[in-house]
Amino acid sequence: MKFQCSTALLSQACQNVQRAVSTKTSIPAVEGILIKALGNELILTGYDLEISIKTSINAGVEEQGSIILNAKILCEILRNLPDGTVKFESDDRNLAIITSGNTKYQIMGIAADEYPELPSVKGGYPIVISQKLLREMVRQTIFAVASTDSKVVYTGIKFELTENEIKLIAVDGFRMAIRKETIDYKGEDASFIVPSKTLSEVIKLAVSDDGEDYISMDIGKRHILFELGGYTVTSRLLEGEFLNYKAAIPVTASTRVKIDTKSFINSIERASLIISDKTKSLVSCIFDDNMVKVSSVASLGTANDRAEAEIDGNRVEIGFNNRYLLDALKACDSDVVRIELNGSISPILILPPEGDSFVFLVLPVRLKKND
Repeated sequence: MKFQCSTALLSQACQNVQRAVSTKTSIPAVEGILIKALGNELILTGYDLEISIKTSINAGVEEQGSIILNAKILCEILRNLPDGTVKFESDDRNLAIITSGNTKYQIMGIAADEYPELPSVKGGYPIVISQKLLREMVRQTIFAVASTDSKVVYTGIKFELTENEIKLIAVDGFRMAIRKETIDYKGEDASFIVPSKTLSEVIKLAVSDDGEDYISMDIGKRHILFELGGYTVTSRLLEGEFLNYKAAIPVTASTRVKIDTKSFINSIERASLIISDKTKSLVSCIFDDNMVKVSSVASLGTANDRAEAEIDGNRVEIGFNNRYLLDALKACDSDVVRIELNGSISPILILPPEGDSFVFLVLPVRLKKND
């Protein structure tokens, strides 16, 4: 194999593909990037047996061929080469020679036929959504995904598709995030669960803020394929029974609140300054008389703050894990939020001023005085 191409272009592509490369494996081939030189392009693939990232770039190919090179070493070499053109060649012994200017490396590779076969998505149905919209929907739900859970399905985000609507749902046992949006979809109703790691990588590639740049999704029985910006991401889907989230959402509220989102965030952050991870203290919120009083008590001392609000209904004093409440509020995309409460031991609902394009639910922590 022999080719030359832009150093910056190859480096950027390898950095992106590397994110799907396994770092903890007993299989040397999946610690590498598969490089194929075909026609006038290079095809680069990273795959950790659960998620793959694949792309192609233009190159001047003199001899076609393929090889696997250790991803970490290859990316470090490319990152440190001088700007310009990199020349690359390999022989039958899988020895790769990389040169640029006065710099030269000789790296032992692995035969390409040792690379595992990527899963294919056959018989699936396509969905098209703007990069910007999916990125925002994932951002507004991924914070509620379980980091460790006995039920693997909660480490992913559930997608629900109905006519002209897409909905994303994430739960971790303490909170829930739901985000829905209208899209052009005429297919059958469907639901599937995508690992949060996969979605994190997809939205890193979805850098466009132009509503005209799209992501194509093809969903099969066990795998999903994303295509965007010259990259193809393939991932397994998670299997298992997901929470009946609709039953977890209270249908009535004894107290309704409207409050400036930023003001509420600022109050909670100020009251949280004395809280540390070691003390596991919580914030107390009193909703009463058009005011939200926020306080915390820790071994270091106490903190109190307040924010104005429109409150209709019963007085409520309720406690929360400060981080869970802040995560939900920071995911809101509206200047004002609507809060619905049903006493001190029922979940809090955070919604937009009108409608339910997002719904964030946070379970309370029982205050000592309520024991």
